[in-house]
Amino acid sequence: MRVLGLDPGLRVTGWGIVDAEGSRLRHVADGVIKSDDRLTLAERLTQLHRGVLDVIAQWTPEEAAVEETFVNKNPESTLKLGQARGAVLLAPALSGLTVGEYAPASVKQAVVGTGRAAKEQVGMMVRTLLPGCLVKSPDAADALAVAICHAHHLNTARRLARAVVS
Repeated sequence: MRVLGLDPGLRVTGWGIVDAEGSRLRHVADGVIKSDDRLTLAERLTQLHRGVLDVIAQWTPEEAAVEETFVNKNPESTLKLGQARGAVLLAPALSGLTVGEYAPASVKQAVVGTGRAAKEQVGMMVRTLLPGCLVKSPDAADALAVAICHAHHLNTARRLARAVVS
């Protein structure tokens, strides 16, 4: 199964694609979508949305996963991040993909083993879990971590479903 992971941000949105076969993971691609901060908010959100649609068209994932927004001390920043997340979340949903959503601590737990892992630890574990992966940026590494988290959840759900049927 091909999984698209997305790490939304208004300035930079990371994306990563992994192929998952059972517990086996393979890096396919990763990158970032940038918005132009000289544009209006609506235009920037359009850039992000179209960028995710382009990634979906190019890499044809079967499922997607998006990191949930964390609340920070600045309400205006949190609101803008939420709007960027909405634009990013809408693209795979409108493309007919099932979209999983994960809290940052859940993503870190799935990839590193602790929900309080540092960004550097996440990047190191992404490179460990996806041999040969040369992550293009920390945002792309976070997006790959979201994809890995979703792949793990899918694999667990399939095993549980088989156990219930048996």
